[in-house]
Amino acid sequence: MKTICLNFQIHQPFRYRKYRFFDIGNDSYYYDDYANETILRKIVDDSYLPANNVLLKQIKKQKGKFKVSFSISGVALDQFALYAPEVIDSFRELAKTGCVEFLSGTYANSLVSMVDEELFAYQVRMHDEKIETLFGQKPKVFRNSELIYSDELGDLIYRMGFDTVLTEGAKHILGWKSPNYLYCNALNPRQKVLMRNYRLSDDLSFRFSNHTWNEYPLTPGKMAQWITDLPKNEEIVNVFINYETFGEIQKKASGIFDFLENLPEAILKTKELSFTTPSEASRTLQPVSAVHVLHPISWADEERDLSAWLGNELQKEAFNHLYALKDRVKQCNDPIIRKDWLYLQSNDHLYYMCTKLFSDGEIHKLFNPYGNPYEAFINYMNILSDFALRLNKCVPVDETHAELVRLRQTIEDQNKKLADAEKELKKLKSPVSASVSSGKKTTKVTAKETVKKSSSPGKSKQ
Repeated sequence: MKTICLNFQIHQPFRYRKYRFFDIGNDSYYYDDYANETILRKIVDDSYLPANNVLLKQIKKQKGKFKVSFSISGVALDQFALYAPEVIDSFRELAKTGCVEFLSGTYANSLVSMVDEELFAYQVRMHDEKIETLFGQKPKVFRNSELIYSDELGDLIYRMGFDTVLTEGAKHILGWKSPNYLYCNALNPRQKVLMRNYRLSDDLSFRFSNHTWNEYPLTPGKMAQWITDLPKNEEIVNVFINYETFGEIQKKASGIFDFLENLPEAILKTKELSFTTPSEASRTLQPVSAVHVLHPISWADEERDLSAWLGNELQKEAFNHLYALKDRVKQCNDPIIRKDWLYLQSNDHLYYMCTKLFSDGEIHKLFNPYGNPYEAFINYMNILSDFALRLNKCVPVDETHAELVRLRQTIEDQNKKLADAEKELKKLKSPVSASVSSGKKTTKVTAKETVKKSSSPGKSKQ
């Protein structure tokens, strides 16, 4: 019997306000609160909540036979807590069914796995603690940001305690092989690898409402038949998509929620298909062979590599400047700086700087706050410059810089004292202040001021 593994990714970055050059060093609040709340509320109302309601209804209806998994970034959970706490409650209800698995990942949906093992492990621990606190599950299976994976990275993830990882079933990696099996890591055979069936996944995410598609309309029965018709020895079909597929990428009017509601019954009534979670698949299936991934792959664009985030000089410069600060951030104990650093790492900020067109781009174009990649780059680098100044105060580069920081702080303190002294001096020089402080009328006043005083309530006439 073939089994179907459904995984839904949820991530929304904290979007930044228009941060100008002259804000650097003067204003360290970077976030566009209005945009963040407005966008998240729209997605919650159009996608997350109605989709969760459908899932909960179908899980109960199918009495434990319908199962799904979620990959939710910590940054998305932070936004839910701020703007839509009812979403967290709805996920708690799903978690209680026992048919929903929450996977591990990076807190900020970042590229940190490509840079620093210590920071990578730190973000994963943060994420998993958040998941366990909110939903009572300790993640067992790992899904890296954007399904990024390589042999070396898989081995690292195994050493972090995850024996199963999800990634893209990239054609240039698999060649003639099918993604519909469980594989293992080429360097560490104990690391199990579930590979995304990108054709079926993209049929649902991108082609569902395309009237020119030769398979339009896609119905639950048609998808069930496609999976049934796959070769008998193929064991698992992994459909990994963005959760915004339901209601945002594919609008409600397209019939996408009806599809989701009727899919479980269409699959289960075949008697040849079932649903599973990633951890169940890892326990019940055996790897058929190793998959060799020498260079990192992802699920983005036709290349299925990292070029969506690191494909041009703008992105590389921003990426390098960001992670050049990592060693000093590790030494910084300021919670606000560390939180800002975390949010700066969300890979969406690099994605906005992409200068090429690709099929996966529509996901981020939906809520891209910038008019073009260059505007995104300038805004991000301005924010990064201000962040570096704040970090320099907390953790100076060297002793010389530390001395400069101390001198600058001394100058700022002296300037503040001078400003306070000037304000006090002006108060003392003020005729009204002088009269109040001395208890006598001031003699050195103009005729006009004398008239005003004499006509004021509670004042005696001269």
